[in-house]
Amino acid sequence: MDKIPLAIVGCGGMGHRHLYGLAELHNAGLSPFELVGACDPVRANAESLADDAEERLGVRPQVVESLEELEALGVAAVDITTTPRYHHTVAEEALERGWHAMIEKPVGLTVRAGNRIRKAAEKSGTIVSVAENYRRDPMNRLGKALLDVGVIGSPRLMIHNTMGGGSHMTISVWRHQKNESGVLLDVGVHFADILEFYLGPVSTVYAQSRLHEPIRYNPAAGPEGRSTSNPSGVYGKWQKEMPAQFEATAEDASYATILFENGAVCQFIEDHAAHGQGVWTRQIHGSAGSLELPPDRSGQLITLHKDGESICDASLLDLVPDFHLEPITAALFGGDRLWGYEFPFPVTDRKLLAVEYGELGLAIEDGGSIEVDPTQGTRSVALSYAMLESSVAGRALSLEDVLAEKADAYQLEIDEELGLA
Repeated sequence: MDKIPLAIVGCGGMGHRHLYGLAELHNAGLSPFELVGACDPVRANAESLADDAEERLGVRPQVVESLEELEALGVAAVDITTTPRYHHTVAEEALERGWHAMIEKPVGLTVRAGNRIRKAAEKSGTIVSVAENYRRDPMNRLGKALLDVGVIGSPRLMIHNTMGGGSHMTISVWRHQKNESGVLLDVGVHFADILEFYLGPVSTVYAQSRLHEPIRYNPAAGPEGRSTSNPSGVYGKWQKEMPAQFEATAEDASYATILFENGAVCQFIEDHAAHGQGVWTRQIHGSAGSLELPPDRSGQLITLHKDGESICDASLLDLVPDFHLEPITAALFGGDRLWGYEFPFPVTDRKLLAVEYGELGLAIEDGGSIEVDPTQGTRSVALSYAMLESSVAGRALSLEDVLAEKADAYQLEIDEELGLA
């Protein structure tokens, strides 16, 4: 079967990470794609990605600076890894050209931007996926399987608390700017997706949000800079060129109570400005026990607490005899019934990105389903913003009102700047 001509659009740090995922799929003999284009208006970024692609894939994609130039390459699919403020414009143009697309999360910079992508996808009839990888972690797959068979009974309470970061920059300057994404969206959209992955649709959100650290520091700045937040080690060369300190305009902490349609409640803390002891907790408590879930993409173990005992070994699999990972995930992680794994983070990262590519390829070739489509991706954006909108409104908000753009006071200035208001 002929390979699907693919281009990566946006060749910065995330574009390079996606390339590594594509190479992982290729090296496993599972890739249906041929990377034909590296597209970025900053040509040096596209050249860098093309050089890496040649080393990892054996073929150098054509370097271009616009979607128009991709036409001549016969592109059938694009992977959109620009910064979030450009997702909706690039996606709309790509979908109008009839190209299939994978869009890095968050699917859009605002709910309105996400809704535009969703409508464009519906109109185009193309395959569109959102690159959300936390739910694809084999440990979250196992956790969901345990929950679904009723091991802990009916879920009552989820606790999701993560705290740390202090005043340091998280990966890049734009992740601390309200009109570029903000860390509560860029990171928080992962957590929003995980909440609905485990417990289903959210109905109501009440939250308080804060900007605790208005000045952020970049330890990696300059030639003598120290290591900083740098997933998969791909951002360092850009971080050295970023300012040593800068003003943050996006909130960095949310404290929320979240109600699900099934009646379960989540006590949620996402604080990227916490000093002192860091916190990571994700637990689900039910009518017959509780699950203690590990950090995403860590391979660490799930612990089941039930009937006065704790289980965190292979015997968890005995409780879910029908649990099997998807074939591509199983091939990449080394088994279809995993209860743990041990890979360095960069390896895990590219394996999960490879799974995303694999799903997209199967959907294009065989009409397979997309797990995180623009509708689900926009729900995660809406849940992230529901916490910020609730804080502005000073009251609980329904997620449906945020999705319907009826509660958008926080987002309004962003939409105005994007020309979407």
